[in-house]
Amino acid sequence: MSILRVVESFEMMDEMPATLEQPASETARSRSVFIPRFISTIVLWSIALAIAFSGYEVLFWLLISAFGLVALLEFYRMLDHQGLPNFKITGLICGAIMLAGSFHYFSTIGPASSYDFELMMLLFFLLTMFARQMFARLRHDEPLQTMAYTLFGLLYVLWLFNFTTKILYLTPRASSGIVSGQFYCLYLIAVTKFSDMGAYLTGSAIGRHLMAPQISAKKTWEGFFGALAFAVFCSLMLFKLMPGHLSMLTWTHATVLGLLLGFAAVIGDLAESVLKRSTNVKDSGNFLPGIGGALDLIDSLLFTGPLLFFYLRLVIHVQ
Repeated sequence: MSILRVVESFEMMDEMPATLEQPASETARSRSVFIPRFISTIVLWSIALAIAFSGYEVLFWLLISAFGLVALLEFYRMLDHQGLPNFKITGLICGAIMLAGSFHYFSTIGPASSYDFELMMLLFFLLTMFARQMFARLRHDEPLQTMAYTLFGLLYVLWLFNFTTKILYLTPRASSGIVSGQFYCLYLIAVTKFSDMGAYLTGSAIGRHLMAPQISAKKTWEGFFGALAFAVFCSLMLFKLMPGHLSMLTWTHATVLGLLLGFAAVIGDLAESVLKRSTNVKDSGNFLPGIGGALDLIDSLLFTGPLLFFYLRLVIHVQ
């Protein structure tokens, strides 16, 4: 996994150079960024691997909750930067309740009956936003904007990111009672980040044709196909190395998932680029040295997580 590098360290895609030639100052700057990015990546992967192979569910939940809530706070601060109204405190409280409740219900009841809780939480979010608006000063269409931005943050960041918790508990527990879904979560993260890495490396080396210039001036079609190739390679290699831990998959599933997750990772990265362009920020935050914010780290996972979950449920029929 250490090969996951450095490389994108979860978001180097956003720094794709147009050519291979760089001025000396630019090269020096890249080197100064490389070291903290490398250290952050090693630390993050060490923590993720330790939690995955330990089997301690509480540690996994704490990791998901920490990154999810920090990413949500960063989202609301991006709105603040552009002067867009939101109820950040209310949104963070609702998000914390959802993360804690999901972990409790999925770990004690299991996936089958826990989806009712999630629907209840979505209704709770809506009612809470209207109740909170009753105590806010009103001006023209600001109430609608405030509720819309706050709810969008909850859905875009925490609801999508919480699919990682669902994947953790989707597969049956081992005979010892230990969860087995953490290996599918590890698979999800690895394939997603290999996709980002492939996009960066390929785009840096041969990227010439812009993919979405109205969104990003650095994403190229060459990088897109590089992302797909790296994602498929990682998916197949993980299945070969951990067939026992990924027993729900086959070679066919691993290939299809590599393509799907690679595609979703690119879309997830572009989606955050839309948000950053709309709020006029370069990074969502400075939570991670050399990388940026927590939202920069998990942006691709917000789309690949739900896709893997529904593939496991609807295609492989994991209940």
